[in-house]
Amino acid sequence: MDGVPCLRVSQCHAQQLRKCLQSKGALDLSLCLLKDSGVTGTVLLPILPSCVSQLDLQSLRTMVASDSDCEIVWSQSHLQSKKERGRTSANKLEKILLELLESHGERWTEELRGDLPRSFQRHGDLVLLGDNCFTLPLWKKMDKQLWIAVAKGLGAKRLAKMSRISKDGFRSPVVTILLGQHCWVKHVDNKIRYEFDVTKCMFSAGNITEKLRVAGFDCRGETVVDLYAGIGYFTLPYLVYAGASHVHACEWNPDAVEALQKNLVANRVSDRCTVHQGDNRKLQLCDIADRVNLGLIPSSEDGWPVACRLLKRTTGGILHIHQNVTSPLPNTAAVSAVDDTTERVSGKKVDRDVWQAWAADTANQIACLLKDITGAPWITNIQHIEHVKSYAPHVHHIVLDLECRPS
Repeated sequence: MDGVPCLRVSQCHAQQLRKCLQSKGALDLSLCLLKDSGVTGTVLLPILPSCVSQLDLQSLRTMVASDSDCEIVWSQSHLQSKKERGRTSANKLEKILLELLESHGERWTEELRGDLPRSFQRHGDLVLLGDNCFTLPLWKKMDKQLWIAVAKGLGAKRLAKMSRISKDGFRSPVVTILLGQHCWVKHVDNKIRYEFDVTKCMFSAGNITEKLRVAGFDCRGETVVDLYAGIGYFTLPYLVYAGASHVHACEWNPDAVEALQKNLVANRVSDRCTVHQGDNRKLQLCDIADRVNLGLIPSSEDGWPVACRLLKRTTGGILHIHQNVTSPLPNTAAVSAVDDTTERVSGKKVDRDVWQAWAADTANQIACLLKDITGAPWITNIQHIEHVKSYAPHVHHIVLDLECRPS
Protein backbone atom coordinates (compact mmCIF):
# COMPACT_ATOMS: atom_id res chain seq x y z
CA MET A 1 0.00 0.00 0.00
CA ASP A 2 1.01 3.63 -0.49
CA GLY A 3 1.64 5.94 2.44
CA VAL A 4 3.02 5.46 5.94
CA PRO A 5 1.64 2.65 8.13
CA CYS A 6 0.20 4.01 11.37
CA LEU A 7 -1.78 2.86 14.35
CA ARG A 8 -4.86 5.05 14.70
CA VAL A 9 -5.65 5.42 18.42
CA SER A 10 -7.78 7.61 20.66
CA GLN A 11 -5.89 10.67 21.81
CA CYS A 12 -6.35 9.77 25.50
CA HIS A 13 -4.56 6.43 24.95
CA ALA A 14 -1.85 7.69 22.59
CA GLN A 15 1.02 7.82 25.08
CA GLN A 16 0.17 4.44 26.60
CA LEU A 17 0.13 2.73 23.20
CA ARG A 18 3.15 4.69 21.95
CA LYS A 19 5.15 3.33 24.88
CA CYS A 20 3.88 -0.18 24.15
CA LEU A 21 4.81 0.02 20.45
CA GLN A 22 8.24 1.38 21.35
CA SER A 23 8.87 -1.52 23.77
CA LYS A 24 8.05 -3.96 20.94
CA GLY A 25 10.42 -2.17 18.55
CA ALA A 26 7.52 -1.38 16.21
CA LEU A 27 7.35 2.40 16.59
CA ASP A 28 9.06 4.48 13.88
CA LEU A 29 11.09 6.76 16.14
CA SER A 30 12.19 8.95 13.23
CA LEU A 31 8.65 10.29 12.65
CA CYS A 32 6.36 12.46 14.77
CA LEU A 33 2.88 11.34 15.73
CA LEU A 34 0.15 13.19 13.85
CA LYS A 35 -3.38 14.29 14.72
CA ASP A 36 -5.77 12.41 12.45
CA SER A 37 -7.80 14.86 10.38
CA GLY A 38 -10.13 12.06 9.29
CA VAL A 39 -11.41 10.98 12.73
CA THR A 40 -11.95 13.49 15.53
CA GLY A 41 -10.10 12.79 18.78
CA THR A 42 -7.58 10.36 17.31
CA VAL A 43 -3.87 10.44 16.49
CA LEU A 44 -1.65 8.40 14.20
CA LEU A 45 1.37 6.56 15.62
CA PRO A 46 3.89 5.78 12.83
CA ILE A 47 4.85 2.08 12.59
CA LEU A 48 7.89 0.52 10.97
CA PRO A 49 6.64 -1.17 7.75
CA SER A 50 8.49 -4.38 8.60
CA CYS A 51 6.51 -4.71 11.85
CA VAL A 52 2.97 -4.20 10.55
CA SER A 53 2.24 -7.88 9.97
CA GLN A 54 3.58 -8.79 13.42
CA LEU A 55 1.33 -6.48 15.43
CA ASP A 56 -1.29 -8.16 17.59
CA LEU A 57 -4.16 -5.68 17.41
CA GLN A 58 -6.35 -7.71 19.74
CA SER A 59 -3.66 -7.56 22.42
CA LEU A 60 -3.30 -3.81 21.96
CA ARG A 61 -7.06 -3.30 22.18
CA THR A 62 -7.22 -5.07 25.52
CA MET A 63 -5.04 -2.28 26.92
CA VAL A 64 -7.67 0.40 26.22
CA ALA A 65 -11.44 0.80 26.35
CA SER A 66 -13.32 -1.53 24.03
CA ASP A 67 -14.98 1.36 22.22
CA SER A 68 -11.68 3.19 21.58
CA ASP A 69 -10.05 3.45 18.16
CA CYS A 70 -7.14 1.07 17.61
CA GLU A 71 -6.57 0.08 14.00
CA ILE A 72 -3.87 0.13 11.35
CA VAL A 73 -4.24 2.73 8.58
CA TRP A 74 -1.96 3.93 5.79
CA SER A 75 -1.57 7.69 6.05
CA GLN A 76 -1.25 9.72 2.89
CA SER A 77 -0.41 12.83 4.92
CA HIS A 78 3.16 13.98 5.29
CA LEU A 79 4.41 12.79 8.68
CA GLN A 80 7.12 15.21 9.66
CA SER A 81 10.37 13.70 10.85
CA LYS A 82 11.60 14.74 14.27
CA LYS A 83 14.70 16.23 12.68
CA GLU A 84 12.54 18.26 10.29
CA ARG A 85 10.35 19.53 13.12
CA GLY A 86 13.32 20.54 15.26
CA ARG A 87 15.08 22.12 12.29
CA THR A 88 11.96 24.08 11.26
CA SER A 89 11.50 25.50 14.76
CA ALA A 90 15.21 26.31 15.13
CA ASN A 91 15.38 27.90 11.68
CA LYS A 92 12.41 30.16 12.43
CA LEU A 93 13.94 31.33 15.70
CA GLU A 94 17.36 31.81 14.12
CA LYS A 95 15.90 33.85 11.26
CA ILE A 96 14.05 36.19 13.62
CA LEU A 97 17.10 36.61 15.89
CA LEU A 98 19.36 37.20 12.87
CA GLU A 99 17.14 40.10 11.81
CA LEU A 100 17.21 41.49 15.36
CA LEU A 101 21.01 41.29 15.51
CA GLU A 102 21.42 42.97 12.13
CA SER A 103 19.16 45.81 13.25
CA HIS A 104 21.62 46.39 16.10
CA GLY A 105 24.63 46.20 13.81
CA GLU A 106 25.69 42.78 15.10
CA ARG A 107 26.68 39.64 13.20
CA TRP A 108 25.45 36.06 13.63
CA THR A 109 28.05 33.62 14.96
CA GLU A 110 28.25 29.92 15.78
CA GLU A 111 28.75 30.89 19.42
CA LEU A 112 25.36 32.62 19.39
CA ARG A 113 23.74 29.62 17.72
CA GLY A 114 25.13 27.39 20.50
CA ASP A 115 23.51 29.70 23.07
CA LEU A 116 19.96 29.10 21.78
CA PRO A 117 17.52 26.88 23.73
CA ARG A 118 17.77 23.18 22.85
CA SER A 119 14.59 22.36 24.75
CA PHE A 120 11.89 24.14 26.71
CA GLN A 121 8.53 23.60 28.40
CA ARG A 122 5.33 24.89 26.86
CA HIS A 123 2.36 25.65 29.11
CA GLY A 124 -0.47 27.10 27.05
CA ASP A 125 0.74 30.42 25.65
CA LEU A 126 3.80 30.53 27.95
CA VAL A 127 7.18 29.02 27.12
CA LEU A 128 9.51 28.25 30.03
CA LEU A 129 13.20 28.32 29.09
CA GLY A 130 16.01 26.61 30.97
CA ASP A 131 19.02 28.40 32.40
CA ASN A 132 21.47 27.17 29.74
CA CYS A 133 20.47 29.57 26.97
CA PHE A 134 20.85 33.29 26.17
CA THR A 135 23.80 33.54 28.56
CA LEU A 136 26.16 35.57 26.33
CA PRO A 137 26.61 39.28 27.14
CA LEU A 138 25.57 40.32 23.61
CA TRP A 139 21.95 39.31 24.21
CA LYS A 140 21.65 41.84 27.06
CA LYS A 141 22.07 44.66 24.54
CA MET A 142 18.76 43.65 22.95
CA ASP A 143 16.83 44.17 26.20
CA LYS A 144 13.06 43.49 25.88
CA GLN A 145 13.31 43.29 22.09
CA LEU A 146 15.11 39.95 22.51
CA TRP A 147 12.26 38.35 24.45
CA ILE A 148 9.64 39.64 22.03
CA ALA A 149 11.63 38.08 19.19
CA VAL A 150 12.13 34.77 21.04
CA ALA A 151 8.42 34.56 21.87
CA LYS A 152 7.57 35.15 18.22
CA GLY A 153 10.06 32.51 17.11
CA LEU A 154 8.67 29.93 19.53
CA GLY A 155 5.01 30.76 18.96
CA ALA A 156 4.37 32.06 22.48
CA LYS A 157 2.77 35.14 24.02
CA ARG A 158 4.54 34.88 27.37
CA LEU A 159 8.10 33.91 28.19
CA ALA A 160 9.82 32.86 31.42
CA LYS A 161 13.17 31.42 32.43
CA MET A 162 13.93 28.96 35.23
CA SER A 163 17.34 29.27 36.82
CA ARG A 164 17.30 26.54 39.49
CA ILE A 165 15.22 24.80 42.15
CA SER A 166 15.05 26.71 45.44
CA LYS A 167 16.08 25.22 48.78
CA ASP A 168 12.90 26.33 50.55
CA GLY A 169 11.86 22.74 51.33
CA PHE A 170 9.03 22.88 48.78
CA ARG A 171 11.18 22.39 45.66
CA SER A 172 9.79 25.67 44.36
CA PRO A 173 11.23 26.82 41.04
CA VAL A 174 13.20 30.07 40.76
CA VAL A 175 11.54 31.54 37.70
CA THR A 176 11.81 34.99 36.14
CA ILE A 177 9.01 36.26 33.92
CA LEU A 178 10.65 37.76 30.83
CA LEU A 179 7.57 38.69 28.83
CA GLY A 180 3.95 38.90 29.95
CA GLN A 181 1.96 40.19 32.88
CA HIS A 182 0.81 37.18 34.90
CA CYS A 183 2.27 33.87 36.11
CA TRP A 184 -0.64 31.42 36.10
CA VAL A 185 -0.61 28.88 33.29
CA LYS A 186 -2.80 26.04 32.06
CA HIS A 187 -1.54 22.64 30.98
CA VAL A 188 -3.65 19.78 29.62
CA ASP A 189 -2.53 16.14 29.97
CA ASN A 190 -4.85 13.32 28.92
CA LYS A 191 -7.77 15.82 28.92
CA ILE A 192 -7.07 16.74 32.57
CA ARG A 193 -6.62 20.47 33.21
CA TYR A 194 -3.77 21.59 35.44
CA GLU A 195 -3.48 25.25 36.46
CA PHE A 196 -0.59 26.61 38.50
CA ASP A 197 1.66 29.60 39.12
CA VAL A 198 4.76 28.85 37.07
CA THR A 199 6.93 30.91 39.44
CA LYS A 200 5.86 28.90 42.49
CA CYS A 201 5.11 25.34 41.33
CA MET A 202 6.84 22.73 39.21
CA PHE A 203 5.16 20.69 36.48
CA SER A 204 6.75 17.33 35.75
CA ALA A 205 5.96 16.64 32.10
CA GLY A 206 8.23 13.57 32.20
CA ASN A 207 5.74 11.69 34.41
CA ILE A 208 3.07 11.48 31.69
CA THR A 209 3.43 7.70 31.25
CA GLU A 210 2.91 7.10 34.98
CA LYS A 211 -0.10 9.43 35.04
CA LEU A 212 -1.56 7.46 32.12
CA ARG A 213 -0.89 4.21 33.97
CA VAL A 214 -2.68 5.51 37.06
CA ALA A 215 -5.56 6.62 34.86
CA GLY A 216 -5.89 2.99 33.74
CA PHE A 217 -6.29 1.60 37.28
CA ASP A 218 -9.70 0.37 38.43
CA CYS A 219 -10.18 2.11 41.81
CA ARG A 220 -13.97 1.98 41.97
CA GLY A 221 -15.05 1.67 45.59
CA GLU A 222 -11.56 2.47 46.85
CA THR A 223 -10.25 5.12 49.21
CA VAL A 224 -6.90 6.43 47.97
CA VAL A 225 -4.35 8.55 49.82
CA ASP A 226 -1.89 10.61 47.76
CA LEU A 227 0.86 11.51 50.22
CA TYR A 228 2.67 13.99 47.93
CA ALA A 229 -0.15 15.49 45.88
CA GLY A 230 1.50 18.64 44.52
CA ILE A 231 -0.90 20.35 42.12
CA GLY A 232 -2.69 17.04 41.51
CA TYR A 233 -0.36 15.14 39.17
CA PHE A 234 -1.72 11.77 40.38
CA THR A 235 -4.67 12.87 42.51
CA LEU A 236 -6.56 13.98 39.41
CA PRO A 237 -6.04 10.79 37.33
CA TYR A 238 -7.20 8.73 40.33
CA LEU A 239 -10.40 10.79 40.46
CA VAL A 240 -11.10 11.56 36.79
CA TYR A 241 -10.25 8.20 35.19
CA ALA A 242 -9.53 5.52 37.82
CA GLY A 243 -12.88 6.21 39.53
CA ALA A 244 -11.65 6.33 43.14
CA SER A 245 -14.52 6.81 45.59
CA HIS A 246 -12.48 9.31 47.60
CA VAL A 247 -8.94 10.64 47.56
CA HIS A 248 -7.16 12.21 50.52
CA ALA A 249 -4.55 14.54 49.00
CA CYS A 250 -1.66 15.58 51.25
CA GLU A 251 0.56 18.54 50.36
CA TRP A 252 2.65 20.88 52.49
CA ASN A 253 3.44 23.61 49.92
CA PRO A 254 0.67 26.26 50.28
CA ASP A 255 1.17 27.43 46.68
CA ALA A 256 0.69 23.88 45.40
CA VAL A 257 -2.38 23.48 47.63
CA GLU A 258 -3.90 26.61 46.08
CA ALA A 259 -3.33 25.19 42.59
CA LEU A 260 -4.60 21.73 43.63
CA GLN A 261 -7.88 23.17 44.91
CA LYS A 262 -8.35 25.11 41.65
CA ASN A 263 -7.66 21.97 39.64
CA LEU A 264 -10.13 19.87 41.60
CA VAL A 265 -12.83 22.42 40.82
CA ALA A 266 -11.76 22.82 37.17
CA ASN A 267 -12.01 19.05 36.64
CA ARG A 268 -15.28 18.77 38.63
CA VAL A 269 -14.02 16.26 41.20
CA SER A 270 -13.68 18.42 44.34
CA ASP A 271 -16.62 16.60 46.00
CA ARG A 272 -14.57 13.36 46.12
CA CYS A 273 -11.34 14.81 47.48
CA THR A 274 -10.19 16.02 50.88
CA VAL A 275 -7.05 18.18 50.89
CA HIS A 276 -4.75 17.95 53.90
CA GLN A 277 -2.26 20.83 54.01
CA GLY A 278 0.90 20.35 56.06
CA ASP A 279 3.47 17.68 56.92
CA ASN A 280 1.97 14.28 56.05
CA ARG A 281 3.94 12.68 58.90
CA LYS A 282 1.50 14.48 61.24
CA LEU A 283 -1.58 13.29 59.35
CA GLN A 284 -4.35 12.33 61.79
CA LEU A 285 -5.67 9.44 59.71
CA CYS A 286 -5.17 5.67 59.92
CA ASP A 287 -6.78 2.40 58.81
CA ILE A 288 -8.66 3.98 55.87
CA ALA A 289 -6.74 3.36 52.64
CA ASP A 290 -7.12 0.71 49.96
CA ARG A 291 -4.26 2.32 48.07
CA VAL A 292 -1.50 4.83 48.92
CA ASN A 293 0.47 6.79 46.34
CA LEU A 294 4.00 7.81 47.39
CA GLY A 295 5.04 9.95 44.43
CA LEU A 296 8.13 11.65 45.80
CA ILE A 297 11.63 11.39 44.36
CA PRO A 298 14.50 10.85 44.85
CA SER A 299 12.95 8.86 47.72
CA SER A 300 9.60 8.60 49.50
CA GLU A 301 11.08 6.61 52.41
CA ASP A 302 10.05 9.20 55.02
CA GLY A 303 6.45 8.48 54.06
CA TRP A 304 6.61 4.68 54.39
CA PRO A 305 5.56 4.56 58.09
CA VAL A 306 2.68 6.96 57.31
CA ALA A 307 1.56 4.80 54.38
CA CYS A 308 1.64 1.67 56.55
CA ARG A 309 -0.55 3.33 59.21
CA LEU A 310 -3.03 4.36 56.51
CA LEU A 311 -3.63 0.90 55.03
CA LYS A 312 -6.81 -0.85 56.13
CA ARG A 313 -5.95 -3.24 58.97
CA THR A 314 -8.35 -6.02 57.95
CA THR A 315 -7.86 -6.08 54.18
CA GLY A 316 -4.60 -4.22 53.51
CA GLY A 317 -4.03 -2.61 50.13
CA ILE A 318 -1.47 -1.48 47.58
CA LEU A 319 1.43 0.97 47.94
CA HIS A 320 2.80 2.72 44.85
CA ILE A 321 6.33 3.63 45.94
CA HIS A 322 8.41 6.00 43.80
CA GLN A 323 12.21 5.96 43.99
CA ASN A 324 15.29 7.02 42.05
CA VAL A 325 17.44 3.88 41.86
CA THR A 326 21.09 4.09 40.83
CA SER A 327 22.72 1.17 39.04
CA PRO A 328 26.47 0.53 39.31
CA LEU A 329 28.63 1.76 36.45
CA PRO A 330 29.59 -1.01 34.03
CA ASN A 331 33.03 -2.59 34.12
CA THR A 332 34.50 -0.90 31.04
CA ALA A 333 37.38 -3.38 30.84
CA ALA A 334 34.95 -6.30 30.77
CA VAL A 335 32.76 -4.85 28.01
CA SER A 336 35.53 -3.45 25.79
CA ALA A 337 35.51 -6.55 23.62
CA VAL A 338 31.71 -6.67 23.02
CA ASP A 339 29.70 -4.68 20.50
CA ASP A 340 27.41 -1.75 21.40
CA THR A 341 24.22 -3.80 21.15
CA THR A 342 25.47 -6.45 23.57
CA GLU A 343 26.62 -3.74 25.95
CA ARG A 344 23.23 -2.03 25.91
CA VAL A 345 21.37 -5.29 26.51
CA SER A 346 23.74 -6.16 29.34
CA GLY A 347 23.29 -2.70 30.86
CA LYS A 348 19.49 -3.02 30.82
CA LYS A 349 19.69 -6.39 32.55
CA VAL A 350 21.94 -4.92 35.24
CA ASP A 351 19.45 -2.07 35.74
CA ARG A 352 16.52 -4.48 36.08
CA ASP A 353 18.44 -6.66 38.53
CA VAL A 354 19.18 -3.60 40.69
CA TRP A 355 15.51 -2.53 40.58
CA GLN A 356 14.43 -6.02 41.62
CA ALA A 357 16.91 -6.06 44.50
CA TRP A 358 15.72 -2.64 45.70
CA ALA A 359 12.08 -3.77 45.42
CA ALA A 360 12.75 -6.95 47.42
CA ASP A 361 14.51 -4.98 50.16
CA THR A 362 11.69 -2.42 50.24
CA ALA A 363 9.07 -5.19 50.48
CA ASN A 364 10.89 -6.61 53.52
CA GLN A 365 11.15 -3.19 55.18
CA ILE A 366 7.45 -2.51 54.62
CA ALA A 367 6.52 -5.92 56.06
CA CYS A 368 8.55 -5.10 59.19
CA LEU A 369 6.93 -1.65 59.51
CA LEU A 370 3.45 -3.13 59.19
CA LYS A 371 4.20 -5.74 61.87
CA ASP A 372 5.58 -3.06 64.22
CA ILE A 373 2.52 -0.83 63.69
CA THR A 374 -0.20 -3.49 63.88
CA GLY A 375 1.44 -6.11 66.07
CA ALA A 376 0.60 -8.82 63.54
CA PRO A 377 2.49 -10.33 60.58
CA TRP A 378 1.82 -9.12 57.01
CA ILE A 379 2.63 -10.53 53.59
CA THR A 380 4.06 -8.18 50.95
CA ASN A 381 4.01 -9.10 47.28
CA ILE A 382 5.81 -7.29 44.44
CA GLN A 383 3.07 -6.83 41.83
CA HIS A 384 4.97 -4.72 39.30
CA ILE A 385 8.01 -2.49 38.81
CA GLU A 386 7.39 0.40 36.41
CA HIS A 387 10.19 2.40 34.77
CA VAL A 388 9.09 6.05 34.51
CA LYS A 389 12.14 7.83 33.14
CA SER A 390 15.94 8.06 33.29
CA TYR A 391 17.86 11.01 34.72
CA ALA A 392 21.20 9.63 33.59
CA PRO A 393 22.41 6.38 32.01
CA HIS A 394 22.33 4.64 35.38
CA VAL A 395 19.83 6.69 37.43
CA HIS A 396 16.22 5.64 36.93
CA HIS A 397 12.90 6.81 38.34
CA ILE A 398 10.88 3.65 39.04
CA VAL A 399 7.60 2.83 40.79
CA LEU A 400 7.05 -0.29 42.88
CA ASP A 401 3.47 -1.58 43.11
CA LEU A 402 3.54 -3.44 46.43
CA GLU A 403 0.56 -5.48 47.60
CA CYS A 404 0.32 -5.64 51.40
CA ARG A 405 -2.07 -8.05 53.11
CA PRO A 406 -2.43 -9.16 56.76
CA SER A 407 -1.54 -12.84 57.03
